[in-house]
Amino acid sequence: MTTTAMLTAFSDTAAVAGRNLRTLLRTPQALVFATIQPMIFVLLFRYAFGGAIRVPGVNYVDYLMPGVFAQAVAFGAIGTAVGLSADLRSGILVRFRTLPMARIAVLAGRTLADLIRNLLVVAVMVGVGFAVGFRAANGAAGLAAALALVVAFGYAASWACTALGLRVSDPEAAQAAAVPVVFLLVFTASSFVPATAMPGWLQAFGTHQPVNALVAAERALILGGPAARDVLISLAWSGGILLVFGLLAARSYARMGR
Repeated sequence: MTTTAMLTAFSDTAAVAGRNLRTLLRTPQALVFATIQPMIFVLLFRYAFGGAIRVPGVNYVDYLMPGVFAQAVAFGAIGTAVGLSADLRSGILVRFRTLPMARIAVLAGRTLADLIRNLLVVAVMVGVGFAVGFRAANGAAGLAAALALVVAFGYAASWACTALGLRVSDPEAAQAAAVPVVFLLVFTASSFVPATAMPGWLQAFGTHQPVNALVAAERALILGGPAARDVLISLAWSGGILLVFGLLAARSYARMGR
């Protein structure tokens, strides 16, 4: 790809991302829902259930927040599938294909907009966490590294939901397909309670999936302790998801209209 083509692709990607962000601003309820839902989980687990959950050696709110960060971006990715499915149904994706623009820009612009949304949601969750007593024992650098992992995972998850949205032309069906998978991954991981509290068969699945890898890496970075292995595992999951579903999404979009 020439330098001119790359600059054009970046420019087109930024234009599509701007379009999607403007759409998000015109439907603020979607952004509010993406922010309010994790806030509700923070308050419920912090004040309603936190007294009944004991995690040896750590305050429960410090244990809780890494799981909430992961949950926020995982559920936020569902909006990618729903939004692309709506665009597919309206026919605008087909119209985009007729424009003199880089084809990758349509998908990259969508995921870039979702990346920006994730940054906003995570920033709000950090503020809420500090308000209810969360503290990063390993300092600001550890917290920043953990949040970088969260955003990277959220970006990979948005590509997975991009692949789904391109294959389902009904927004309700896209949501119905994505929600159970996200629920399964988030709630079988050690997001809110230690994995040792789960039955053995559930532990076997819950401790070997991408959300659990992310949460484990976050906790190691935020609370202190050996983190290199957990970070590498989380990055491997995010990179693998991005590669596999990025290729699937690009292939689906390339075949569209044939």
